[in-house]
Amino acid sequence: MTNALTRLLGIAPVPSETRHKDWGEVERSLGVVLPVDYKELIDVYGGSNWDDYLYVLEPGCPNDHYDLIAWAERQAEVLEDLWEFEGKPAELEVEGARVIPWATTDNGECLHWLVRPGIESDRWTVMVNEARGDRWEHFSASCTQFLATSLTGELQSSILSTLFPRATHEFRQLGSG
Repeated sequence: MTNALTRLLGIAPVPSETRHKDWGEVERSLGVVLPVDYKELIDVYGGSNWDDYLYVLEPGCPNDHYDLIAWAERQAEVLEDLWEFEGKPAELEVEGARVIPWATTDNGECLHWLVRPGIESDRWTVMVNEARGDRWEHFSASCTQFLATSLTGELQSSILSTLFPRATHEFRQLGSG
């Protein structure tokens, strides 16, 4: 278990329903090996909502709106179209670099992994894209580190809502609906 997941366990109790995935099948579908910390996060919390704002995407999420695989497919298409008119972030100018979404917000911001050739998934970092604009932020943190340190206030984004995190944390596992 990663240190970041241990920190999250101190913020939100483990839900009564844990969800284990066939990660091999998920990774074949996405064409990448996912970070261990993300797989642990999903195995413990599943697709989830944090502080009534940030939604962690889950492959095969019971709530179809937050399915990781569907989001990855949509975002790849949307960003490819977008970059015909807007410049890519500097981090994505490297040949073969791309982003894969792992979370979104109720305002429409999207949190991605920065995937670069030759960099193993456990070393992927986080990029945040504003909802209706071309601003991006890059954080040298794994997705679970990003989530844990955002909730504790140690890490702050100028793109995410100033109301996140809340003083008293709220967590809910995403169900169908």
